[in-house]
Amino acid sequence: METKRISRRQFVKGSGALIVSFNFLGPVSRVLGQNETFANTDPEATALDSWVSIAQDGSVTVFTSKVDLGTGVVTALSQIVAEELDVPFHRIHMETGDTSNTIDQAATVGSRTIERGGPQLRQAAAAARQELLKLAAVRLETPVEQLTVSDGVVSVIGSPAKKISYANLIGGRRFDVKITATGVGAAMNVAAEVRAKDHKEYKIVGTSVPRIDLPPKFTGEFIYTPDVRVPGMLHGRVVRPAVVNSKPLNVDETSIAQIAGVVKVVQEGSFVGVVAKTEWSAIQAARTLKVTWSTPATKLPANNDELHAYLKNTKSFAERVVADKGSLEPAFSQAAKTFEATYHWPFQLHGMIGPSCAVADVQGNKATIWAGSQGTFNTRRQVAEMLGLPEKNVRVIYRESAGCYGRLSPDDVPQDAALMSRAVGKPVRVQWMREDEHAWEPKGPAQLMTARAGVDAQGKVIAWDYMDRSFPWTTTGMVLLASRQVGLKPKGQGIPNGTDGGGEIYSFDNQKVVAAAIPWLHPDPTPLRTSNLRAPGDLARTFASESFMDEIASSLAVDPVQFRLRYLSSSKRPTDALLAVTKKAGWQERPSPAPASNGSKAKGRGVAVGNRSNTMTAAVAEVEVDRATGKISVKRVVLAHDCGLIVNPDGLTNQIEGNVIQGVSRTLMEEVQFDASGVKNLDWASYPIITFQDAPEVDIVLINRPEMQPLGGGEPSIVPVPAAIANAVFDAIGVRLREIPFTPERVLSALKA
Repeated sequence: METKRISRRQFVKGSGALIVSFNFLGPVSRVLGQNETFANTDPEATALDSWVSIAQDGSVTVFTSKVDLGTGVVTALSQIVAEELDVPFHRIHMETGDTSNTIDQAATVGSRTIERGGPQLRQAAAAARQELLKLAAVRLETPVEQLTVSDGVVSVIGSPAKKISYANLIGGRRFDVKITATGVGAAMNVAAEVRAKDHKEYKIVGTSVPRIDLPPKFTGEFIYTPDVRVPGMLHGRVVRPAVVNSKPLNVDETSIAQIAGVVKVVQEGSFVGVVAKTEWSAIQAARTLKVTWSTPATKLPANNDELHAYLKNTKSFAERVVADKGSLEPAFSQAAKTFEATYHWPFQLHGMIGPSCAVADVQGNKATIWAGSQGTFNTRRQVAEMLGLPEKNVRVIYRESAGCYGRLSPDDVPQDAALMSRAVGKPVRVQWMREDEHAWEPKGPAQLMTARAGVDAQGKVIAWDYMDRSFPWTTTGMVLLASRQVGLKPKGQGIPNGTDGGGEIYSFDNQKVVAAAIPWLHPDPTPLRTSNLRAPGDLARTFASESFMDEIASSLAVDPVQFRLRYLSSSKRPTDALLAVTKKAGWQERPSPAPASNGSKAKGRGVAVGNRSNTMTAAVAEVEVDRATGKISVKRVVLAHDCGLIVNPDGLTNQIEGNVIQGVSRTLMEEVQFDASGVKNLDWASYPIITFQDAPEVDIVLINRPEMQPLGGGEPSIVPVPAAIANAVFDAIGVRLREIPFTPERVLSALKA
């Protein structure tokens, strides 16, 4: 592959772009240590050369299927490798997400990249360092035990003049060394027998190294997926109304005969698309093409009431028991007081600012895809299955897209592009329009949560019964949209929407927490198909459980922080997070709600605790509620975050700030509107998200535990935000909101009630 990089300014001035010419059999890496066999066969996890290569100039290239979604995770992974190899950080180069030269470490999802992908790269780097020390021992005629490494140079302890660099040891050549690798994907253990550094030796890990991806983004030189251009490339657009998918009864190609540059109308099964010489011609043709669609058999719930009834009354296909101890019903019968509440979470959009985009080049029995997929190996498998090709004949090359929050875990557009490219025999670039993205992106699932609790005469919670009823992910790991349109059938019901957040973080004598998955796969593809959305399931479950904890505390006239501490006594990390956040927030002990205030505006504070994938968080929100208009303003959010060892404090801070702001947006504003046929909000006007002027002040407490392995930071900090806001609103106006989002209309309705 030959890549020419030019700036966006040059693109605007001279109509240039990223020019990519690609030879399927040729090597991708600039590093000589990898030869052409990697383009024909998948690299082997047991080959050290599959993970690390050292160039003649001493720079180090690391090969990983983990990708950067705009979170800075590649910077953190580079720190981990630089630390283990004892090379300067700036000498690390990461090759990410190219299926031809990386090992499948599973998709970049679930806040698992640092937790699981990090150790894989750390151990591979440790194995490389071990081999380099062996080579140096021979060249320097000194035992390995008497050698030390600094900045990629091996020297003899006590005789620093006796030294040799990594470049001189192996630069431009292969290691040709086997290492151990057991398991697959995220569960793969790499070179487990090699001793890695102790955290006390770290010099790079734990520091705020500047992100390597930001400078070219600031200058406009960064190459995103929409910037990719391939010689001879055409442009495609899909034709999909924002309603339940059906079959095209008639496609009138004469309706676009007047549009110059149209190459082909592509129809396969119920898939319809247009290919043109220019992007504008493709857009015009897709908008103008007259298609008569059949009446679909599938009907969606017509409104929220029907949706809630469906979630409540439909038999689940899976029930995962998260906690089950003691005897609930006898405990409830002995309770002096019982509580019960129901909470609702809506369908929400991932809301990528830039719509989905991919380029596909299908030539004969081989295909190349440039895409922003979170799991490039998943995309390879799905495209190969749809085209009827062996997986090894499909190459997916990662190019970063807009922030996606799980949206590109099931990446649809590469399949659209592949179908059109096969139809015309040339590379085709497909970018969804905004209405396509809002209509057809898989939505974050709707959820219904019910909670019951019993309290004895002394005010102790003696029974906790929590049920989450959620739709599964009907696209993640399933047959995607274009594949369904050309006739591939989905298998199973989809992946259940997580389990954390139902109150299992607390210790109650009698406790049951269940997460039930409700069937949602329809005979026809629908715009309300679902997938993982940032902190999937956990956000809603925690909103309900932490709101419910506050309801009980308020009824008992107990400070909500002190009430939580009673049931966290045996859990150090969430206790530490709760104490840290309340100290930072200046929390004053008292029950909620606050004493009534005069005037139309009321202020309140609320607290919540979260746990996602063993990363502990706690939040305090400060809000102002306008009783006259119903508008909620979140003024400040304080968040404590414990993800074990912190690799890059500044990078983690960036993630927390983004999570908090998005959490406020999802709590106050975001809800997919629908009826029995499809989705109604097809633009930003009808699906508003938070603006800069409404973003709160964010204060952060980082809890570093260097003795622990690093855990995830991409999602956990959003988890307690909705509950903290809900509890702050109750504190301000004494009204409990149990349905997201907290729109002014819902606030006014609650106040009137």
